[in-house]
Amino acid sequence: MASTTYSVMAPTASPNAASSGWRNHGPYIWGGLIISISILFAIAMFCCFFKRRIDSKADPLEDEKSMLRRFQMEELMKATKNFSPDCLLGSGAYGNVYRGTFNGEGTLAVKKPHPDSYQSIEEFRNEVRLLSRVKHRNLVSLVGFCEEPGARGAKILVYEFVPNGSLLEYIMGRRGRVLTWRQRVNLAIGAAKGIAHLHEGVKPSIIHRDIKPSNILIGDGFEAKVSDFGLVRSGPVEDQSHVSSQIKGTPGYLDPAYCTSCHLTPSSDVYSFGVILLQLVAARPAIEIGEQDSNYHIIEWARPSIERGNVEAILDANLLSQPCNTEVMLKMGQVGLRCVAKSPKHRPTMIEVAQHLQDALCSTNHSFTAAELSHAGSRTWVENPISHKSFDDLSSQSIAIDGVGFQKFHLEIDTISFQSENLRCLDLNSISIDVDKSRLKGMREE
Repeated sequence: MASTTYSVMAPTASPNAASSGWRNHGPYIWGGLIISISILFAIAMFCCFFKRRIDSKADPLEDEKSMLRRFQMEELMKATKNFSPDCLLGSGAYGNVYRGTFNGEGTLAVKKPHPDSYQSIEEFRNEVRLLSRVKHRNLVSLVGFCEEPGARGAKILVYEFVPNGSLLEYIMGRRGRVLTWRQRVNLAIGAAKGIAHLHEGVKPSIIHRDIKPSNILIGDGFEAKVSDFGLVRSGPVEDQSHVSSQIKGTPGYLDPAYCTSCHLTPSSDVYSFGVILLQLVAARPAIEIGEQDSNYHIIEWARPSIERGNVEAILDANLLSQPCNTEVMLKMGQVGLRCVAKSPKHRPTMIEVAQHLQDALCSTNHSFTAAELSHAGSRTWVENPISHKSFDDLSSQSIAIDGVGFQKFHLEIDTISFQSENLRCLDLNSISIDVDKSRLKGMREE
């Protein structure tokens, strides 16, 4: 039987058919490629962003490195002799300050906060960021910092070393040197300029929150340097009138308006500085404990005399032993009262405070009038002036000037207002000045 062979021929696509298929499916292919590339690009961008976040967390103060030095804990321990009490410069509510000696930088001040001073790592970093922007002749400069890893790691600030102690020590006579009236005004002007720079010289503004005499240091040129920025806060920005803040500061210097509203503004620093101006005039503590444990604030004690123009009634007795421009001291007291006005909006700015004090100083023409020199020459000392004695020797000191005896007064200082361990003179229970009436006999005007 004859076989029949069948041939099956596969269809052959014509060139026209292939071209037609590409035209039909081409848009889908291109769309897929574009989507794939977009996904890959998005993944790459996410990886870069995530890596930057990791690097930021690993070194959050990278921007400040160019301006500040990052110290290692080992070199801080070596510089302070393992934070020895012999190197202790002062102690406060928020930490201890030690003298550190470094090979390259010389002597620096090392502030070691108490473990609970910072509520978080970010709080410490914010303080470093704030202070890294502050550079002014009347502000203590931040040199560097030390941040150890972990929530309980050391967080230490390193400042320039200011050798001449604090304004508090001079006001209270601890340094064995009495400030002249001109030195007091110059120190007030310098401190006012430093605080004004915090308020208006940097953006956003900085509010100190703890302005007091122990935080105003005396530099090599006897210029004022505001220090201790442990409570600093960023001030209001743009159209804000205030920032809300937990109340922190030192009793006697705290702004009552801030205490009642928790609204923090630069005027809170102005109030604190007004108290200091009154202390420079009268050399008295911010809060004095009187009879029956009643407290007297220096504002209410000094206000009547200043408003009457009788600054001599409250003037520091040490100033009566030397030529003193009472007109300028009265002006400083009046500026102080303006600073402590009840309503913050009635207080001057720190720039205005510095200008008022400078104007008062310039009005003296840097010289004494003949009347002042005559008045200074008429004073007769019966006893050595108290400026030559330390506070430890004042329990029975007697002085008399122009036949007018100084009344005995009782002085106590609230210990929570003064935290420094170096100021042991403030631990005295009382300081008395008695008038030896027998020595007043035979005094005469020369």
